[in-house]
Amino acid sequence: MEQKTKTILIVDDDSEIRRLVGDFLRREGFGVEMAQDGREMDRILERSRPDLVILDLMLPGEDGLSICRRLRSEQSTPILMLTAKGDETDRVVGLEIGADDYVVKPFGPRELFARVRALLRRTSAQQVQLVSRRYAFDRFVADLDARQLYTEEGELVALTGAEFDLLSCFILRPRRVLSREQILDWTHGRSADPFDRTVDILISRVRKKLDRLSSGCNLINTIRNGGYLLTVPVRQVT
Repeated sequence: MEQKTKTILIVDDDSEIRRLVGDFLRREGFGVEMAQDGREMDRILERSRPDLVILDLMLPGEDGLSICRRLRSEQSTPILMLTAKGDETDRVVGLEIGADDYVVKPFGPRELFARVRALLRRTSAQQVQLVSRRYAFDRFVADLDARQLYTEEGELVALTGAEFDLLSCFILRPRRVLSREQILDWTHGRSADPFDRTVDILISRVRKKLDRLSSGCNLINTIRNGGYLLTVPVRQVT
């Protein structure tokens, strides 16, 4: 059966960037939608659901951070932020409110394509698994195929795609110290920059969500000069 073409929505007020990125992604086999601001994006989303959104943070009218927060509250579509070189604070805030990754302007098309492909690969639900990949730990059950986390009582725990990827790293490697570099490589497919706070932000977000519902607290511990550790046993369930 033919695979459905993945569609990318580019939200950027710079027409030249939209054209260049759109042309490149089309040549790589993607469908492309384009919007110059939040209102135009909303009109597109009324009639279609893209597989990934490339979102510039510096937009006229409703800014990219507000759009990112709104998108994340409504859907789990992966969001790739475009930020200016000096906008570290905006990158941090963007990741905290639910963006999955970022690319700093100016960027090369191959770098952008690599990030897009990595995000789509991580969030794809098309692969059929022959063996159950449901795991229980503390008061939670994680379904790695459905990419969902539940409490023992069946309550769905809302996680972004990036948060679920992070948690999966620990579930598949229980009681093992994972470094920031390893986590970034497994979740984003790239080496860690000394100033990249992506992992730290995701750890903080996942901790808060788990600890609020767990039987204790500190399910993910920080190991000094080592990394992070999921402190409870994990077992596979049917």
